[in-house]
Amino acid sequence: MKQTEKKELKVKMKIETILTLGDLKKSGYQSKSIKDELRDNLITKIKNKETVFEGVHGYENTVIPELERAILSRHNINLLGLRGQAKTRLARLMLNLLDEYIPVVEGSEINDDPLQPISRFAIELIKDKGDKTSIFWLHRSERFAEKLATPDVTVADIIGDVDPIKAANLKLSYADDRVIHYGMIPRANRCIFVINELPDLQARIQVALFNILQEGDIQIRGFKLRLNLDMQFLFTANPEDYTNRGSIVTPLKDRIGSQILTHYPETIKIAKTITAQEATLDKRQSETIFVPELAKDILEQIVFEARKSEFVDVKSGVSARLSITAFENLLSTAERRLLLSGDEKTSIRMSDFTGIIPAITGKIELVYEGEQEGAYNVALTLLGNAIKTLYPTYFPKIQKIEKQGVEAPYDEIVSWFFNNSDDFEILDDTSEIDYTSILENVKPLSDFVLKHQSNVTKEEVFFWQEFVLWALVEFKKLSKYRYAEGVQFKDPYGSFISGL
Repeated sequence: MKQTEKKELKVKMKIETILTLGDLKKSGYQSKSIKDELRDNLITKIKNKETVFEGVHGYENTVIPELERAILSRHNINLLGLRGQAKTRLARLMLNLLDEYIPVVEGSEINDDPLQPISRFAIELIKDKGDKTSIFWLHRSERFAEKLATPDVTVADIIGDVDPIKAANLKLSYADDRVIHYGMIPRANRCIFVINELPDLQARIQVALFNILQEGDIQIRGFKLRLNLDMQFLFTANPEDYTNRGSIVTPLKDRIGSQILTHYPETIKIAKTITAQEATLDKRQSETIFVPELAKDILEQIVFEARKSEFVDVKSGVSARLSITAFENLLSTAERRLLLSGDEKTSIRMSDFTGIIPAITGKIELVYEGEQEGAYNVALTLLGNAIKTLYPTYFPKIQKIEKQGVEAPYDEIVSWFFNNSDDFEILDDTSEIDYTSILENVKPLSDFVLKHQSNVTKEEVFFWQEFVLWALVEFKKLSKYRYAEGVQFKDPYGSFISGL
């Protein structure tokens, strides 16, 4: 039996046999604060060379070491970064660093530790029943509370308020602390508590957190309750929120131990790993649609282009969700084409990228120039820029002006379109046989791809050929026309001359 299995069995036996405070004392259980739980379990995982934050990529040498240092320091943490940078995911993964089960006084609203009760209810119950006080075991999956900060959040929501109904039922005056209805934070005692978009929280609500973070007491409608809450706070914020929608008040920032800056994936390789992990695909899509690596690279490059585009608001960021939803749309575009053509299998085509535009337009915030251009055109521009950026890494650079009398690498391809009187069209529902036949017909194109990319597989070769055509369009060597049923490629001057 493995060490982990033995440990799990031991824990299971413990929670099945220890049902009262007396049983807990006999077992030798030692109370531990949540920050010590996180710290001790992190130390164990680091020593055992275990991956602490599973499924988070690109942070191995930046964010994660800083987060681990903050946990070791027992700090409350603020994750500062733009949208789609895995801030909430990191917070939820911290659950794995908690003990699997902790004992709680049965009936307690605020997860009282049986050995160190803090609420009036638990203290009086233990005083009355002693070692016969019932306990239950709380699993770590239930020790996570989250609140999205919005301007309408009140002190009553997160800390608590006087409950007149409770006062009436128990026949108590408002001067009695038993009339208090606890808010989210006291109820999350001994838990990880996350407040997302902290700057959106009104300043007076942020002020209400001061004592909880530092002094360990809460104030509700004149009541000052000494509740030594045991919590791990984790906040998330957007850097621009400091001056935009709101700000984090200075004394609160002072009480947050570590502020950690998150970031977007730094390479296409990391971005591809994230997209592959997060994209929700139907099994039928995976089995029937082949996705060339180059197509994945183009998709991620679009996101990189968006993050530096003059049309996109850099301050709002471009979420990793863009590439995830775009990838799902790309597969769905190919799937729809497959259903229309009646083929059994297909491969992603360059023309399928027009299907990702709805995923782009809804995920980017445009500046004034971008709004003037229009979201649709901006999305097409980003696709074009991605092609232009990647193309020179695989093929000879396409020169705007060629030297006279010197044969350029693309002359034969361009000449083919110049001399070809028939329309070169790739329809959205073109079958696989017709698609390959259309591209094979352009002999200079297939020769060019094989010359410069000899290792390309049979499944990928046609995508590469179409990629070259789209690049020639972007560099103004060919023209492309989009119409309702598909795309048409032409020589930019040939069509003009033929019309004379």
